[in-house]
Amino acid sequence: MNDSNGGIPEATELVYVPEPSWIPFFVAGGFAAVVVGLFAGLVWAILGAIVFLVGVILWIRSVGHDIARMPRAQKLSSAVIPPIPPRSTRD
Repeated sequence: MNDSNGGIPEATELVYVPEPSWIPFFVAGGFAAVVVGLFAGLVWAILGAIVFLVGVILWIRSVGHDIARMPRAQKLSSAVIPPIPPRSTRD
């Protein structure tokens, strides 16, 4: 696992994880307020819809920023496994 210099080689495949966010919480809360507003009153439904829509818009923007920071291509260090033809069912 060590390279020729005796150190650990640099990773060739990277995993990108989104940053922690409160946006899903507000989207779920807005949706819940819309459902409650259907039974409790129109004001709750309208407030819930506003929170829901703003949360969805912010969530989509944050996903766009997460995708933009990812590299376009990664170099692979592993060998490609050749395809194996399927076995026949006659065996």
